[in-house]
Amino acid sequence: MAERPLRIALFTYSTRPRGGVVHALELAEALAELGHRVRLFALEKPGRSGFFRPTDIPATFIPVDEITGETMDDRIARYIEAYVRYLEPELSARHDYDVYHAEDCISGNALVRLHRLGRVPRVVRTVHHVDDFPSPALMGCQRDSIVDPDTVLVVSEWWRRRLAEDFGVASQVVHNGVDLRHFTPPENATAREAERARLGLSGRTVVLSVGGVEPRKNTLVLLEAFVRARGRIRKATGRSPLLLIAGGATLFDYREYRDAFEREAARLVEVGLLEPDSVLRTGPIENDELLAYYRAADVLAFPSLKEGWGLTVLEAQATGTPVVAGDLEVMREYLVHERNALLVAPGDPDAIAGALVRAVADRALAATLRRNGLETARRYDWRSSAVRHVRIYRDMPA
Repeated sequence: MAERPLRIALFTYSTRPRGGVVHALELAEALAELGHRVRLFALEKPGRSGFFRPTDIPATFIPVDEITGETMDDRIARYIEAYVRYLEPELSARHDYDVYHAEDCISGNALVRLHRLGRVPRVVRTVHHVDDFPSPALMGCQRDSIVDPDTVLVVSEWWRRRLAEDFGVASQVVHNGVDLRHFTPPENATAREAERARLGLSGRTVVLSVGGVEPRKNTLVLLEAFVRARGRIRKATGRSPLLLIAGGATLFDYREYRDAFEREAARLVEVGLLEPDSVLRTGPIENDELLAYYRAADVLAFPSLKEGWGLTVLEAQATGTPVVAGDLEVMREYLVHERNALLVAPGDPDAIAGALVRAVADRALAATLRRNGLETARRYDWRSSAVRHVRIYRDMPA
């Protein structure tokens, strides 16, 4: 006898294109394609109108205000409270869903509180990575959302071990996927050049960074590496190098780090080590724009200090863009140096610079990285991830 479809509620803290939000959207759609009933829940700030890209999945948006001058601790507490207050009358004691799955610490803590009130039978939480936050509230939010849920999932073997060793929490690995229908290579070289022209990137060698300017993305060290690589890139390609930093929507306040980045970029221009048009920050962008930037880029620079898995890497590989990534244990779960990526010590700007030069100057190497990168991306589809999730959901105690 066929098993009945599951009723699944997925929860996230935002509608902007961050890793956990992308995960929630993609997983929801893959689960729905398998025949399950899925609803998304997300916090939404004023002036927003749904997720960063269209979806057919039913969604509930929980309004939260912007409060100027609010501390991060107060914001986290307010966001959790907003989730609880909105959902408590919404989720009846009959338990309208079979699965309540949180993608972040905010929704995770809210669901744990609702579980204690009898509104939610069990809480599932995906832990993408663990951060060292300066905010006590965020650290507490993160810890409680790891320790208190009934079922904990992680996106890599590295984080499964970390949760066991650092928190005493047993978790199950479910890898991320990549949307292979959206993230595709350009049809040919002519189409790629047309895309570059439309974006105003003709005649440039584009070093793409995705995720905005923030400490975990190691953007200041990347800037230093780019400056060291510029002359060699120009000599090898005959084109003016551009560091293009796409995206940047985030819950956290990285103003000090961003200000430091801007000061350093301005200093480098002033002393003649950087041209004024050598660094471009797009700010938050839509999904179609992100695809266009991947296709237009000559290399993705991803020297992160910490990652859960690296959705950005898979997206770049799916579009045929060579990848330079931080040599982290989690990245080595699916990346092999000089086969499908160049792996570098993230704290070494000389190593990053050298890898960027190799990726754009060595045509044979770039072709190898593109070909093997495409093969890698094709191994990680969201349908397989959804099937694994369903197996775990069904195995949970009633």
